[in-house]
Amino acid sequence: MQFLGRENERKRIERLLYSDRMETMMLYGRRRVGKSVLIKKVLEDTRITSVYYECKQTSEQNNVNSLRMMISESLRLPKLGFDSMEETLRFMFERSCAEPMILVIDEYPYIQSKVEGMDSILQSLIDEYKETSKLKLILCGSYVDVMEKLLEKSNPLYGRLHLVMELKPMDYYESQLFYPAFSPEDKVRIFSIFGGIPYYNQQVDDRKSVYENLMELIVEPGARLENEVVGYIQSEISKMVNANEVFEALARGYSRYSDIQAQSHVSSGPALAEVLKRLIQMDVVAKETPINDENNKKKTGYYISDNLSLFYYRYIFRYASQRNILNPDVFYERYIREDFESKYVPNRFEIICRQYLIRQNRLGRIEPAFDRIGKYYYDLPKEHRNGEFDVVTEDPNGYTFYEAKFRSAPMTEEMIRTEIEQVKATGLHCYQYGFFSRSGYGEIRNMDETLQLISLHEIYE
Repeated sequence: MQFLGRENERKRIERLLYSDRMETMMLYGRRRVGKSVLIKKVLEDTRITSVYYECKQTSEQNNVNSLRMMISESLRLPKLGFDSMEETLRFMFERSCAEPMILVIDEYPYIQSKVEGMDSILQSLIDEYKETSKLKLILCGSYVDVMEKLLEKSNPLYGRLHLVMELKPMDYYESQLFYPAFSPEDKVRIFSIFGGIPYYNQQVDDRKSVYENLMELIVEPGARLENEVVGYIQSEISKMVNANEVFEALARGYSRYSDIQAQSHVSSGPALAEVLKRLIQMDVVAKETPINDENNKKKTGYYISDNLSLFYYRYIFRYASQRNILNPDVFYERYIREDFESKYVPNRFEIICRQYLIRQNRLGRIEPAFDRIGKYYYDLPKEHRNGEFDVVTEDPNGYTFYEAKFRSAPMTEEMIRTEIEQVKATGLHCYQYGFFSRSGYGEIRNMDETLQLISLHEIYE
């Protein structure tokens, strides 16, 4: 299978592998985000002798036996006779004094939980061989909270990791590399469903329609990804009922902490706080504050950031009873189609527009470069009205407001001017205004330097 995206991540790892000293790296991130595939691709492209071992949820001895076998096969050696994990790892550190070698320990939390003092064992070996060995040790793991504890000052490995990389979901642009045959409009729809998780995007078949992919992968009973969301959450959170309650509230549009608590019926404030914390660690929920009032907890919002989770809880989980008794096509027509096109995809299109702006900003194509991007909160007490603008950037010159329209008709000059006047009426003073339009623009007679018009095709160029 062709490897797509992750160019920057590959380059960072390769720089570490080709140094002339011992290096220790930690790569972590949520399940299905592509950690193992990335590491295997880097190993495939290098000439350095490497050993890749994926830990198992079994005993220490079973893992020792398996790792010994992998080392013997990779290094073309007779069967090794080590009895402990420390002895086996010491062999790799010692062996790499003569020549550079790579050792990957994938799913590190599994072996950490089975070998007493595993972190201390590694710390001792790293300290002992730091001047003589050329081993490149890579620790990988999907349990984000366990991996992040390796970075704490109290952990023996603190200060001994030369590169720490949290692998995040791909953005909209890298994701569309998996389904290049779709039109820009359909790429938006597909990303709105499957997001930036490589495993999900590998399942997409761009020879079929969006509807066919949607039905076959998530909507129809027995679909390939039907249990993906619940399975991932259950692997990390013990009280699944609380998680389901929170997801349902978020999927219905409740974002403030007090509203989530009222709607979710989670037993207590601490219980809700713990669930939200875990979901944020899992990269399926994001906590966001407005860029113009970042320290105001009352204006903090929580949002489902994983598109497949949002789709699942908005449609599949919410209407599970109806789904069980209806024909899949009827279920889609009755409970998904209209809301998906008119509300769900336009909302996700705003996320794509944000990612486009961040991508352009990092590439140095926005001048001046903005320092912050996010929601902007406004409050009009005299009018008893408040709200948020979803895409606003701030740079040294001030604010730029962006509006994203995923509608079938072009945006007209009148619509653009109306939007600008509405923004000004809230007290948000911008020196620039930007618009994203799925269907392009009508005739704009009074175009000036304060106005940016961005087409859907431009986003995917």
